[in-house]
Amino acid sequence: MVPEIETAQIEEIKLLQERKLAALISYLADKSPFYQKLFKTNNIDITGIRKIEDLAKIPTSDKDDLQQQNEDFFCVPRTEIIDYVTTSGTLGDPVTIGLTDTDLERLAYNEAISFACAGVQKDDILQLTTTIDRRFMAGLAYFLGARKLGAGIIRVGAGIPELQWDTILKFKPTYLIIVPSFLLKLIEYAKAHNIDYKKSGIKAAICIGEALRDQDFELNVLGNRIKSEWDIALYSTYASTEMSTAFTECSEQQGGHLHPELLIAEILDDEGNEVPDGYPGELTITTLGIEAMPLLRFRTGDVVVAHRLPCKCGRNTLRLGPVLGRKKQMIKYKGTTLYPPAMDNLLNDFSEVTNHVIEIYHNEIGTDEIKIKINASSASERLLRNIKDHFRSRLRVSPKIEITDLREIQKLQASKLGRKPIRVIDTRTV
Repeated sequence: MVPEIETAQIEEIKLLQERKLAALISYLADKSPFYQKLFKTNNIDITGIRKIEDLAKIPTSDKDDLQQQNEDFFCVPRTEIIDYVTTSGTLGDPVTIGLTDTDLERLAYNEAISFACAGVQKDDILQLTTTIDRRFMAGLAYFLGARKLGAGIIRVGAGIPELQWDTILKFKPTYLIIVPSFLLKLIEYAKAHNIDYKKSGIKAAICIGEALRDQDFELNVLGNRIKSEWDIALYSTYASTEMSTAFTECSEQQGGHLHPELLIAEILDDEGNEVPDGYPGELTITTLGIEAMPLLRFRTGDVVVAHRLPCKCGRNTLRLGPVLGRKKQMIKYKGTTLYPPAMDNLLNDFSEVTNHVIEIYHNEIGTDEIKIKINASSASERLLRNIKDHFRSRLRVSPKIEITDLREIQKLQASKLGRKPIRVIDTRTV
């Protein structure tokens, strides 16, 4: 299930996106209170927005706009909203996103072609280890996508290794949709309960929420730990509630593929200019084909590197490398620029570390400080020294690291919506 447009020539892809962009601009000018005001305030002649390059004439919007003017982004009356979801609220209050029946069909199509990108076929069965409730879009998208593709899906939900293994052994799924670090917990449980997990029939995992690869697409520490224990295929996928679209790896595993019929992607610097190929910038998206809450030049807050050369899988679409971090969580620590995912990855080198949370705050002179609270199965001063030395060798600096009771860490990680644990607590003020 590979849409023809994804293997078309780059010029053909651009022409399709420009046709859809023209329709979107007209729709927003007619239906969206937020964009009507934006066009008027900035004296934008919408008839002059026809090519991808013309997007530069339009100011960007961001999560602050969505939070402060949430209602103004709705383009349809509430009677046409079929489903309501909210963002995770990691960097602020959750934002409400509404979906019409057409939007739900688009969401299903997106996930079906994303699953197909990762090799899922109609005769596969997927085990969903994330929640489908609690206003979580991703769980719903996975279910709808599997249904659209014709594959089977088992909605187990988050956690509970015993239930996950009972389901695997009973229903014989072939794919897991899972947070990669939870794979290690499943392996640990299987070993402790004499489950031959290598003969379970699982052939691949579609991994969400945590990076599996470095920027060169080689497996990172977490990815290597998983593969050394369980030789299954690992596919990364990246998405956000706001864009209702996923970037998923193909068999070549050289970045997540853009679905050009659903999204226009720009990679911008702080001034709103496109960065050169191979350089990091903020993913800025324009959604195509959404009815309820379409977005135009929306800054996601995620820092990524785009790759534009054709992929060996046959697709000619833009690919995204692993997310470097969230722009608002960039840290300037002792002259070094850091993002939390880099620190998460280094901690995965230590099997003794069972859980952690990263705290970012300003010290008394207003500069960035980092404290990492860890729980360890065998805590010692030697372990702390080894972790700090490892940080210095890989990142050139070492933050404060302290051993903390597991219950305190779990309390810090508890989110308001209870959908996924909070790994980073940022109390800095602008």
